[in-house]
Amino acid sequence: MRNIRLTVAYDGTGYHGFQRQHESHGPTIQGTLEKVWQFLTTEEITITTAGRTDAGVHAAGQVVNFRTEIRIPTENIPKAFNSLLPGEIRILKAGTETENFHARRSARWKRYDYQISHRRIPDVFKRLYSLHEPLRLNVGRMQAAALCLEGRHNFKSFAAVGGASKTFERSLYCCQVQEEEDLLRLICIGDGFLYKMVRIIAGTLLQAGKGKLAVAEIAQLLTVKPVQEHKYSSYVAPAHGLTLQHVHYGEQSPWQVYPGLSCAAVWSNSGQLKVDSTRRLR
Repeated sequence: MRNIRLTVAYDGTGYHGFQRQHESHGPTIQGTLEKVWQFLTTEEITITTAGRTDAGVHAAGQVVNFRTEIRIPTENIPKAFNSLLPGEIRILKAGTETENFHARRSARWKRYDYQISHRRIPDVFKRLYSLHEPLRLNVGRMQAAALCLEGRHNFKSFAAVGGASKTFERSLYCCQVQEEEDLLRLICIGDGFLYKMVRIIAGTLLQAGKGKLAVAEIAQLLTVKPVQEHKYSSYVAPAHGLTLQHVHYGEQSPWQVYPGLSCAAVWSNSGQLKVDSTRRLR
């Protein structure tokens, strides 16, 4: 059997998340992909994803893999899929991987972006892909708070209840807030993310921007004992502002792939990705 890897883009607005669920809950990305393949080939497959995005979350570079006995040439798979997929989902490319490739376990790091529109009147063309926040925000405070989160920490305070993770330590190689005219872009790059972690980070930084949380308070959340619960996990920003931008499997570090970013990620002599706390946004 071939192990096929797909890069997928989708608008998650009308979908009940990525993971297949009972049809009564509504359509999902996984369920749609599996149904289309079965219609094309009569073969039932199970798709594995790099990240199970929540309902309403988008993806520009989601990665999935599945095993198949069908001999459709790999280069023809995107065209075959796209001929039947709804317009909100597109297969960008396909490739044949080794037997042990796994979309989630083989990933080295991922990039998520969260967009916040802070113009007075909502932009009708960005309303599905950015959170509208008309209040004046202290962007400098948001940027300072974001930098406090870079590094390897216990992110339990930034995990929503209901996740399956049993450990909460993650490496956040880059956490930046960039201002682009009337749009703020939160960029989070890390080796893994907890349930709703990026949305909670976005919501927490918004509280800082509104003057409701001090930078020091946010920094203190990383020193909390794992057994303690915190109200900050309730600061979950809406799903529609979040997009999974990229899943990386190669040997490059984030700041090599994105040279315009000042990330806290470097390579150790052993070839492993680690965090350098001296690399910070100035």
